[in-house]
Amino acid sequence: MFRWKRLAALAAVVALGLAGCSSNNSSGGSSQTLTLGVLVPATTFSAQDANWANESPYMQAVYDTLLKADPNGDVKPGLATKWSYNAANTVLTLTLRNNVKFTDGTAFTADVAAQNLTRFRDGNSPNKSNLADLASAKAVDPTTVQLTLKQSNPALLTYLTQNAGLQESPKAFTSSTIKTDPVGSGPYTLDTGKTVVGTSYVFEKNKKYWDPSSVHYDKIVMNVYADPTSLLNAIKGGQVNAANTPNNNDLDQIKASGFTVWPLELNWNGLILLDRAGTMNPALKDVRVRQAINYAFDTKALLKAVGQGYGTPTTQVFPKSSVGYDPSLDSYYAYDPSKAKSLLAAAGYAKGLTLSMPSSNLLGSTVWTLIGQQLKDVGITVNFTDAGNNFITDMLAPKYPATYMILQQDPDWALINFQISKTATFNPFHYSDPKVDSLIATIHNGSKSDSDAAVKALNKYVVEQAWFAPWYRMQSSFVSDAKTKVTVQTGNAYPYLWNIVPKS
Repeated sequence: MFRWKRLAALAAVVALGLAGCSSNNSSGGSSQTLTLGVLVPATTFSAQDANWANESPYMQAVYDTLLKADPNGDVKPGLATKWSYNAANTVLTLTLRNNVKFTDGTAFTADVAAQNLTRFRDGNSPNKSNLADLASAKAVDPTTVQLTLKQSNPALLTYLTQNAGLQESPKAFTSSTIKTDPVGSGPYTLDTGKTVVGTSYVFEKNKKYWDPSSVHYDKIVMNVYADPTSLLNAIKGGQVNAANTPNNNDLDQIKASGFTVWPLELNWNGLILLDRAGTMNPALKDVRVRQAINYAFDTKALLKAVGQGYGTPTTQVFPKSSVGYDPSLDSYYAYDPSKAKSLLAAAGYAKGLTLSMPSSNLLGSTVWTLIGQQLKDVGITVNFTDAGNNFITDMLAPKYPATYMILQQDPDWALINFQISKTATFNPFHYSDPKVDSLIATIHNGSKSDSDAAVKALNKYVVEQAWFAPWYRMQSSFVSDAKTKVTVQTGNAYPYLWNIVPKS
């Protein structure tokens, strides 16, 4: 999942030189060394405080999760082999494997799982809110853990496939090196002697790993390339086998170097019209103004100019993987400046209006010029304030009625609670609409058929009400050399490690 925190991370990490060469991979089974290019260093190796998204490969190397997600996002067994809910979906019971040990020899048990869950809920991870509904976790017996929730949470199983489900040895909880020397039960161990923190991380295969069939390499090296030039040079020099790319600017050169591009439409780009109640800018209270903003953007041209043509124009924030996805909503607002002007006039703004927005070089420079030009063409003057590294902070304060943003397309319940609900992170004005609240309640508590229908209705209503002004779903591009095959992961910026394999 591309997290908005990545923007600040990319800006903060200094440019790194080329580091190390990868060994040749043998075909089939467990081969020698896989060298990965990553965009950010590991913030911490403490499971309690762990990040995910672009930091997920660090965590997956050394830790197991209670559940796993397949490339389509479907939940599969992990350290838990079975799970079930009570009738109210407020008590989740997990049956755990009984043959797993951490690399320090400590046995993995239900009590350990319960401790890790409550530690994550009470920790400092940017995703700690994923377990905000967890009232308690307790061991029923050595292989059964029971999670009691304050209210049902349709996304909980997915969260347990991510950092919320990471399992760390209890002996590491009080270790002075918990942030730099992880102790998990995962497929690899971190070689701290060969690791250069912030630059290169070396992982050796855990020879006693309980699931050896998922381990495809004897060693994994993760080198940090925080700027596109150093990553491109590493790819051209054959110094990485696979890497995530920060943008699509260099794909032609990358493909010319013999690399395959594995695309994934992970995020949507466009505007969030935050002040839907008009508390900061009264014009945005009128749905006609919000709709006019949508009609003002030539999304196909913006995809070429900003996204280098890699992606799909859309006017909905729900992804293709959503039960609420509607192909017709990809073009609900066709580019129509005349219609935009007509809507503005009908709303009482025939002479135009002014809109304040933040800007930041973290998201490039061209995009702000294009936003200003396209809105000016329909009579909307944009006053930009350079928020710099405070772009996210100021946006969520909130200090602006609207903003350009790149946001991930999460699974439905996570997306709703990240972008739409009245308590969502990216609804900082806490705007509430009775119809939206009712649909969310049905999604939360209804039967599967009722919930699915409500997701569809919610998506359509949010588009009609123009809560957002999406431009396109941007292609995220993971690349690999001729020796390496990759399956990208729905909902995550980085493919999961067990889906990166040697070509046979």
